Amino acid sequence: MVNNYHFFALMTGKLLGDGCITKQQGRKPRFQFMHKKDDMDWAWYCFEKLKDFIPLNPPVYKRVNDKRLREGFSEAFFVQSKTDELITFMESIWYKNRKKVLPVDFIEKYFNVEALVWWYQDDGHLKLDAGIPRKIVLSTDSFTIEENRFLIKLLERKFKLLFSLDGQNRLILYDQVQIIYFLQLVKPFIHPTMNHKLIYNMPLKQLPLRTTIYLSSNIVLIKPTREINEALHKLKQLDILNTEPHLLLQFYKENINWLRRKRILNSYQIKISEHNRFNLSVIRQSTGLSISQAAEWCFKQS
Repeated sequence: MVNNYHFFALMTGKLLGDGCITKQQGRKPRFQFMHKKDDMDWAWYCFEKLKDFIPLNPPVYKRVNDKRLREGFSEAFFVQSKTDELITFMESIWYKNRKKVLPVDFIEKYFNVEALVWWYQDDGHLKLDAGIPRKIVLSTDSFTIEENRFLIKLLERKFKLLFSLDGQNRLILYDQVQIIYFLQLVKPFIHPTMNHKLIYNMPLKQLPLRTTIYLSSNIVLIKPTREINEALHKLKQLDILNTEPHLLLQFYKENINWLRRKRILNSYQIKISEHNRFNLSVIRQSTGLSISQAAEWCFKQS
């Protein structure tokens, strides 16, 4: 089992998501998952990635009668394994009295980016408002609050992401900077079937001529309009983040402590030049930084 790191990482994502391990009385356990008909390609992709590790049967079409639905039925593709010692091992640590639990040490070891991406593609949701990302949801309502708090701490330790719990016991990410960072983190691994869980062509929102900028009180300004506009010329240093996602990830990791730090702020209502307004709009779109965060970053470069 020591050479199966990749398999265990994928299974971690799948068991956090739509995967489960069933066990009939007196029989060995079997792994299975099911995806709706529209996600048939995703079901086949998962099958292809896992079939070299465990004996999986190919996806099969299933139609399930359900009076709660308008059509009266649902359509899905179902994948189930044969028995295998790896599945028996996974069942022994992921289930207690046939209830799925989180094996903390195991997840700590195998929860990598691909595990996160598989989990997101199975049970994640991107909420958009007029093309603008507003929140990311990871469905975790089947786990206990204590288990979800472990997952929140895990996401912070592994990826510097600060999720919280909502009223439905799901993991939620609201912060714009972190949403953009999250989506750039998972993008290289997203299956084409799941492209709706990414953002493309986000609308560029122009800023008004007069804007209020909030800066830390340790930044002392004599002529705010002139000094802020001069500082904003440093925004051109962030242009490369639009075309180099790995640099955006690096930028986030390097600045996360500053972005989270609580500060005493002073407000300045100023006129921003047309050039700076456009650059601020672009940077806000590509990084999720607020205009005040972008402005303060420029002062930090002095």
